[in-house]
Amino acid sequence: MNILFIVPYAPTPIRVRPYNLIRHLAARGHRLTVATLWSSPEERGALAELEAWGVRVIAARLPRWQSLWNCLRALPTPMPLQAVYCRSPQLRDQVERELYDDHGVSNGAYDIVHVEHLRGAYYGLRLEGLPVVWDSVDCISYLFEQAARDSRSLMGKWMTRFDLGRTRQYEGFLVGHFDRVLVTSQADKLALEDLATQAGVIGFKPGNASLVTVLPNGVDLSYFSPAGDEREPDSVVITGKMSYHANVSAVFYLVRDIMPLVWERRPQVRLYIVGANPPREIRRLAADHSGRVTVTGTVPDLRPYLRRAAVAVAPVLYGAGIQNKVLEAMACGAPVVATPQACGALEVVSGQDMLIASDAQQFARQILHVLDNQNLAMRLRLAGRRYVEAHHDWHVVAEKLEEIYTDVAADKDAQGQGNAR
Repeated sequence: MNILFIVPYAPTPIRVRPYNLIRHLAARGHRLTVATLWSSPEERGALAELEAWGVRVIAARLPRWQSLWNCLRALPTPMPLQAVYCRSPQLRDQVERELYDDHGVSNGAYDIVHVEHLRGAYYGLRLEGLPVVWDSVDCISYLFEQAARDSRSLMGKWMTRFDLGRTRQYEGFLVGHFDRVLVTSQADKLALEDLATQAGVIGFKPGNASLVTVLPNGVDLSYFSPAGDEREPDSVVITGKMSYHANVSAVFYLVRDIMPLVWERRPQVRLYIVGANPPREIRRLAADHSGRVTVTGTVPDLRPYLRRAAVAVAPVLYGAGIQNKVLEAMACGAPVVATPQACGALEVVSGQDMLIASDAQQFARQILHVLDNQNLAMRLRLAGRRYVEAHHDWHVVAEKLEEIYTDVAADKDAQGQGNAR
């Protein structure tokens, strides 16, 4: 198939989903053109990797001032800030020139258009006469509802409360404007369906799998893999982009509520907080708990930390979609302890694939249980790796996406023939 893949940020290994979908679709022989935005020289340079895969790239620069201006202009309107953040008239013009002739008629160059995220939906709304798949990824309203209630970041709580109402309305509206909507989990699917029902989307019926479809995230099983290195005794690791408000809340919950209970029993346990752009309040934790907490900031490679840790933790208090940090830890053979919110999108069995804990006391006990029991740790390492191999292989995810494209294109073609008659 000839695919136009529109993603509102440069696909890089950190942007796990679009990066791997593009990579695997190209490897499966599809012709891809990626329309995207870049905001830094590093992001612009990263686009060369896509071209090395045989992918054609059209791109526009999105300076930070433009994103801020977009948001400022949206403040007095009903438009959510997430929906305008990545708006670029330059990229939109490029997309429309790719798809239409000078008279606004589809040129037939593409079989399918794929649009990524709420931030990218803008680029797909005027594409008439073409099969368009919108990959919502997560239901942002579902995420914001939880953050407004449970975030331990005052800024995160305030921002999500501010944008929640209009994000609900806009996401419900969007469901009715694409040929297929994708999400990463069943919870996000149900949340989007509920929003579409509230928005009165014509012809929409809750549970209609032909409109909102779950396409899970995968994990790069060759990259994230176990190694023969010895595990560091009494070591705990948490990973993620540390500027993200849900990760900030998870770190505070871990350090303030869980780890004191662990240190009471095993004062020698070290905690590694690994991920880019930690805010000052997280960096300060290393000084507040000198000798016990290490905050790394950006690292070139997460794998050494996941391969070395005795336990990987995901004390997520709220979230949407699939937690990639959990899949990556399991793929690297790290025993995982997580909250129910961190693994609600997974088909894991607690005590078999990982350990699940619903409060701070239980979470601390589960960490200590793994540290005290090497046989349990080994079982979890092996079972976790088997789980991701069985359920989250990007090859399988790309194959499912390919099937979705084929179905959508066929439905659109049949609809066009019906209208012609």
